[in-house]
Amino acid sequence: MGKMKYPLYFSFPALAVFLLFFITPTIIGFYYSFTDWNINAEQIRFNGLDNYIELFKEPRLKTALINTLIFAAVVTLMQNFLGLGLALILNEALKLRNLLRMIFFLPYVIAPIVIGYIFRAIYHPEHGIVNTVLDKVGLHFMMQDWLNDPKYALFSIIVTDLWRVAGFSMVVYLAGLQFIPKDLIESSSMDGAQYWQRFRSIIFPLLAPALTVNVLLSMIGSMKVFEMVMVLTEGGPGYTTEVFYTYIRGMFSTGLFGYATAVNVVLFVLVTIVGVPVLIAMKKREVEM
Repeated sequence: MGKMKYPLYFSFPALAVFLLFFITPTIIGFYYSFTDWNINAEQIRFNGLDNYIELFKEPRLKTALINTLIFAAVVTLMQNFLGLGLALILNEALKLRNLLRMIFFLPYVIAPIVIGYIFRAIYHPEHGIVNTVLDKVGLHFMMQDWLNDPKYALFSIIVTDLWRVAGFSMVVYLAGLQFIPKDLIESSSMDGAQYWQRFRSIIFPLLAPALTVNVLLSMIGSMKVFEMVMVLTEGGPGYTTEVFYTYIRGMFSTGLFGYATAVNVVLFVLVTIVGVPVLIAMKKREVEM
């Protein structure tokens, strides 16, 4: 029997939902980014590139751009490093590996807002767990006001987000490890290959699809970070932890809707510019492997 073919119109409901709730708002958003739409405007007027010219003059947006790129780069790198390390460890025949997998994945299913409030208490300068432990073990010099000191605030947010997302990368890498033939690993081991040699020559190349998924998702997700920053620091102290979405929220809250939409479009373009070349390079690497 030949393969059963389903009529194309079966996809119409899903396409209609996608068109209504994604494509249409995106097009409308692009239009409003070229207008003077604001809370005091009696009539919305087209103003060309004025919003874009204005936003590139804004030093606060430059800070948001730098912080977003730093956050995305560090989180993407460390999330994949930690996720891969956890996956390799928990892929071994450990007695409690299923329990440990659940424990490491659990933070990912908790809402970022909830995690943010939990870590606000953990980072509290007087009563938080971090400074309390440092005080108890005699490391007084390491005690800091983790969320209100400009030198440590962004670092603290990065650590919090890594704690939340590392388990997700671990699960993706674990899924990739299940598709690596055990016979291949065993035969290389019998031939005298050490663990690092097996990892470099067999395991890591065959994990290319999982690596592509993890890098792309972690990069896009970290560039769109909002809840964690908003709950922990609200972009402060000052604007030292400002990211794109906290800046956009600030502009919307002041009623500059057209300008805020233009900033959102810039973020969309930035994610596309960074994401598409990364995806192409990673897919090319899969083929070459």
